[in-house]
Amino acid sequence: MGILFPDTDPKIEALQIRLWREATPAQKMKMVAQLNTATRMLAIQGLRKQYPGADDAEIRRRLADRILGKELAETVYGPFDDDKRTA
Repeated sequence: MGILFPDTDPKIEALQIRLWREATPAQKMKMVAQLNTATRMLAIQGLRKQYPGADDAEIRRRLADRILGKELAETVYGPFDDDKRTA
């Protein structure tokens, strides 16, 4: 088996892979949900740093642009009001 994580001891990596394989579908879904939540939180933190004057609504809209792409986000949420953009 190839190395997934070059900075991880091979024995620990093998244990992690075994635990993933033994996890129930519900446990795997929970792991995916937790990773999605963590990723979303990191994206929001990055947006807040990039646009410090943005309110929550603008941050949510900018997040939608990143997740969906600008074109789909505009189709779903309408055009981004450029007057409210902070940068």
